[in-house]
Amino acid sequence: MDVVEVAVVDSRIEAEVIAGLLRSNGIKVGITADDAGAQEPQLQLQSGVHVYVAPEDAEEARRLLATRR
Repeated sequence: MDVVEVAVVDSRIEAEVIAGLLRSNGIKVGITADDAGAQEPQLQLQSGVHVYVAPEDAEEARRLLATRR
C-alpha cells in the first residue's frame, strides 16, 4: 500500500497526538521513527518521527493539521 508523509515532528508523543487527531476524523495513520525501537529516543531529534496516511487521505489530513496550529 502506498503512503504519503503528512508530518515530521520531533517526538513520538507529538506524532501520537497528531495520529489521534487524524484517527478521530476517520483517517488511518502510520508512524515511523528511527529510534532503535524507542530504546534511543534522542535519535528522534536527528531524523524526526514521520506520520503517514493513504494518498486519498493526504489532503484532508493536511487540512486538519493546518487547523491545529
